[in-house]
Amino acid sequence: MNSSMDIIRGIGEGSIRAIAKALSEVENGSSGSTDILDYLFSRQQGFTLGITGPPGAGKSTLVDRMITRYRSIDNSVGVIAVDPSSPFTGGALLGDRIRMQSHATDSKVFIRSMGSRGHLGGLSGATRDASLVLSAAGYNPVIIETVGVGQAEVEVAELADITLLVLVPGLGDDVQSMKAGIMEIGDIIVLNKSDRSGIEQLENYVKASLDLMPPGLKRPEVIRVSATNGGGLEDLWCAMDRLAATHSEKDKLLRSAVKTMNQILRENGVLFSEKLLELEYNGREAVEKLILAGQLTPYAVGRKLLERAERMFEHNGSK
Repeated sequence: MNSSMDIIRGIGEGSIRAIAKALSEVENGSSGSTDILDYLFSRQQGFTLGITGPPGAGKSTLVDRMITRYRSIDNSVGVIAVDPSSPFTGGALLGDRIRMQSHATDSKVFIRSMGSRGHLGGLSGATRDASLVLSAAGYNPVIIETVGVGQAEVEVAELADITLLVLVPGLGDDVQSMKAGIMEIGDIIVLNKSDRSGIEQLENYVKASLDLMPPGLKRPEVIRVSATNGGGLEDLWCAMDRLAATHSEKDKLLRSAVKTMNQILRENGVLFSEKLLELEYNGREAVEKLILAGQLTPYAVGRKLLERAERMFEHNGSK
């Protein structure tokens, strides 16, 4: 299974080997990865859940519970766990498959640990593309668990349809450092380990911080849970279902198109890319219409802009 078309065909047939191969292609930035992503873009389905929060907040335990919940209603579940990278191999260091071992033999659960490889947002640079592969392969939801939390972690909110910020009592200065902007990334703020002392103080602090949010921003729901003993999880599932129900397929495609294109433009230099969009497609708005009409994908746009830039440099270099 070496060619892009073999991989694409295998994904359509539900081949785990093809899905794993596609993920390796996009993670390594292989030459055929753009062709795979371009083909799969319009075949995305379901929704993406982002799970972020400080180390020790119980994110992996919560994800484990989520997998159980979605499997109980016969959904296939994809998980991308972004770990710190090994300084020697560049690969994932923590290995979340070990922490979610109860699902290891379930053929409808696909768990992939990815190294962050120094990417500052807490997400691997290939996480966006990996989530697209799993979504197009029929996993619903695709859950993205990030390595930790910090100002740059807002990136998870750009990738996910629904973002959960997980906090626990006793974080002290870690919670204090979240004041400036981090609270707003969560569609739902999950107060985990609710059976611990200090949960009241944490909830009061979080709600006081949300009172400082700028006017016009939607205030996230705050829910207490205990991922270990199951307390409050039904309330969390209901809140997630309500949010998921507000996303139509057309809205999700538009949101995915805009987010993906913005990220591709950033990766290639925003100002230069915007100028190329004007030259190649008569601007961003025209491109978005073509994507929504199914005539184009953000990956095809990125490739076209790169080709245009290369022609421009070759032309200037030949003068």
